[in-house]
Amino acid sequence: MGARREHRARESGQVTVLIIGFALVLLMAIALVVDSSAAYLQRQGLDTLADGAALHGADLGSVGAYQEGIPQERLLQTKAGVHQVVGEYLHAAGAYQRYPGLKHQVYVDPVARVVRVTVRAPLELPLRIPGGTKSTMITATGTAAVTVLR
Repeated sequence: MGARREHRARESGQVTVLIIGFALVLLMAIALVVDSSAAYLQRQGLDTLADGAALHGADLGSVGAYQEGIPQERLLQTKAGVHQVVGEYLHAAGAYQRYPGLKHQVYVDPVARVVRVTVRAPLELPLRIPGGTKSTMITATGTAAVTVLR
């Protein structure tokens, strides 16, 4: 009987350590889910913004349709025209207020006649996992072309 008491005395506090360990793992899992959800939601918003900017740029950045006539397949865009229109679209949509630190890049493919807009914005993570980063950069890309159907 004395050996049993001695065994219990050595294990005293082991359950507490186990519970604290499980609590820490649970808190880290919650932080991971919250941060992942915040990143996903921001990416969704940036996806919508990039798609809208690309469509706007492909449409209003097109040149020559009125002077030279409508081409057979896709309208041609100029980089300067598309870049200006995309910037105006992002300002009008309130993107710079909603996503502080937002940056955008515009690529116009003259061969395929496609406009690609990439937007990047920092995200301050709501919860921070110990050893993890405080913020991250979220990127989204939208591509559009104006196709002529006859």
